[in-house]
Amino acid sequence: MPRSMRGRVLAIAGSDSGGGAGIQADIKTITALGAYAATAITALTAQDTRMVHAVHAVPLAFLRLQIEHALADPGADAVKTGMLGDAAVVDLVCDVLEARAAGLPLVVDPAMLSKGGQALLARAALGTLKRRLLPLASVLTPNLPEAEALTGLRIVDPAGMQVAAQVLRELGAAAVLLKGGHLPGPTLVDVLATADGIETFEARRIATRHTHGTGCTLASAIAAGLAQGMRLGDAVRRARAYVRAAIAAAPGFGMGQGPLNHAVTADPARLACDTA
Repeated sequence: MPRSMRGRVLAIAGSDSGGGAGIQADIKTITALGAYAATAITALTAQDTRMVHAVHAVPLAFLRLQIEHALADPGADAVKTGMLGDAAVVDLVCDVLEARAAGLPLVVDPAMLSKGGQALLARAALGTLKRRLLPLASVLTPNLPEAEALTGLRIVDPAGMQVAAQVLRELGAAAVLLKGGHLPGPTLVDVLATADGIETFEARRIATRHTHGTGCTLASAIAAGLAQGMRLGDAVRRARAYVRAAIAAAPGFGMGQGPLNHAVTADPARLACDTA
């Protein structure tokens, strides 16, 4: 029986010409989880599975129009941000969201570095992101290098992750999902910090190089869940299950960090939504 579509997500991010991350991953993820994806593109990138070769920023006035019109029609039940690029874009996005999307759940993926190590956010924009965007975030989803850049802390173990997640909440984010994939070892630990305390998630590491776009995918999956009325913890659990299923089913494309299989609809990724 076909699944009905419910929940609208506006994804504000850069375009990945290789299709594995950015807006392309956002659209695929949101659609796979049964929600509707609208987009506002901050930049065009020429990239493959190995690196970002070039970036072409979208004019600010045009970016504003994309966000405003998407929020007005078809509307949104949640917003997700990814690659923003520089301080001017961060300011503009915050201006429009404060004016047009107050009260909507906002999932913020800091998107500071590509998998190939290229900067996606200018260093000069870090202060603006902390001052303006983090206080708007319903949930912030940094990886360890991003969390270290935002907090100034060095994170070497799960205990340090818990400290950093709480510091990030003190910077204004209502909740923080700190991803531990950069720590060594066979077990991955993610830390969710909310006003109710700390929850940890553990999973066995999947041995693969096909992880391009995992950050975009996880944040968009969480946004889809929030748009569908799921509680944050349930949205995070479903999102993590979806990402793991998509990694396990990766098609093996590319010579570098290959893309996920966003079309996966395995039961572990759908269960939480179906029973919510």
